[in-house]
Amino acid sequence: MGSRASAEAAGLLAQHGRSFADAPVSGGRAGALAGKLTLMLAAPAAVQEEVAPLLSHFGKVIPVGMQPGQAQTMKLINNIMSVVALAATSEGMAMGVKAGLDPHVMLDVLNMSSGQNSATRDKFPRAVVPRTFDFGFATGLSLKDVRLCLDEAQALGVPMMLGNLAKTMLDITAAQFGADADFTMMARVVEQWAGVEIG
Repeated sequence: MGSRASAEAAGLLAQHGRSFADAPVSGGRAGALAGKLTLMLAAPAAVQEEVAPLLSHFGKVIPVGMQPGQAQTMKLINNIMSVVALAATSEGMAMGVKAGLDPHVMLDVLNMSSGQNSATRDKFPRAVVPRTFDFGFATGLSLKDVRLCLDEAQALGVPMMLGNLAKTMLDITAAQFGADADFTMMARVVEQWAGVEIG
């Protein structure tokens, strides 16, 4: 949706005496099914008090601000950092496997070290190493999120060098495997370039 769209929606509702709660989620399909989503909430304090108990049925509610759009911005930041982590992990894991390291051992080390991230903890053990590539999030949807983030960053005057590289990796993944392919297929792109298979 983006922060500007949230602000616009809030303005339109305010004209009719209605309040707006900006509350995007993170956690994917698995989090939704388990009721363990992360809900980022931005709204005036009175609105937060009213809606937080309802939203808590879906997972953990974290107030991030009072202005409409702030929660959308937080979600975009989370999404782009997740994709950057996926790209960096794909490269690191391919390098390790080509050097003769066991991917399971690599993940054990990384997850007890400073290199841990959402890809080492979840995406690679669940979808890349077992070769299922079924984490549950399409490359095209990830591209949409990354584009939104890059647009917001540009509007704010914040450079996104790594974010733009992550977008390029998603573009290549979509071109090679299709927009409907799971975004963990990014690892396949790196594997092909490196001439290895992680797993």
